[in-house]
Amino acid sequence: MASTAEWIEGARPRTLPTAISPVLVGTGAAVGLGAVAPGAALLALVVAVALVIGVNFANDYSDGVRGTDDDRVGPPRLVGSGAAAPATVRSAAFACFGVAAVAGLLLTAVSGQWWLIAVGAVCIVGAWFYTGGRSPYGYAGLGEVAVLVFFGPVAVLGTTLTQASTVDAAAVGLSLATGLLTCAVLVANNLRDIPGDTVAGKHTLAVRLGDRGTRTLYLATVGIPFVIAIAAAFDRPGLLLVVVAAPAAVRPLRTVLGGARGAELIPVLRDTGLLLLAWALAVTIGLAFG
Repeated sequence: MASTAEWIEGARPRTLPTAISPVLVGTGAAVGLGAVAPGAALLALVVAVALVIGVNFANDYSDGVRGTDDDRVGPPRLVGSGAAAPATVRSAAFACFGVAAVAGLLLTAVSGQWWLIAVGAVCIVGAWFYTGGRSPYGYAGLGEVAVLVFFGPVAVLGTTLTQASTVDAAAVGLSLATGLLTCAVLVANNLRDIPGDTVAGKHTLAVRLGDRGTRTLYLATVGIPFVIAIAAAFDRPGLLLVVVAAPAAVRPLRTVLGGARGAELIPVLRDTGLLLLAWALAVTIGLAFG
């Protein structure tokens, strides 16, 4: 039986900035539009965190039963390491999806945006089939596309709509930027795993692009969000605050562009998550008060 520490590690807390950041940006956009709805923001955060933890357990289960994690470079997984039974980890994933569904239903009831129930259902299905099912799209190089969509426009604009009932051009542009910077976390992870994924037949975008192409992609997913935020500052000058987050990009970029491999890339996931959170905080303040 897995210990509490192993379950916490299995939930992959380093990925939580990917859940928190879209809600922050979406809430900042709502405040900038004149809406203040802390209850809706809190429910959106519960949905996002539960989905991210759920997809982490779902990936642990699916990759574990496929044998993808048999020769893993990163932290050990629950199923792959034998610490927990596959069925138990699968149940944990479904429990998290259930929490997300309940919170999502409450959020739609509070906001009156009932059509978002369908969006929420698509999010849960997308979370499971990322590595689950017979033909997981994460194994076909589409993981970054899903992250861009679900952690960008879906999460950010969904958060804004449930609070302000409308969105503006700044929210749309920065939702795409949020999705791109969230992609950087996945790109760093998949760069590290290129050798093992190649052997396991997991054809991620990193495997398809190769080592050099993936490092270039990482640079793009880190750099473009800053460009978008600065461009949006012509309309919202407060968004220039995003430059204070730029120093957080130095260490992960230096590591990735310096050619680090394998275990040397593990800290990049943490550093990219912290960069995402710093960027999102700056953008949130800029949208809300700029």
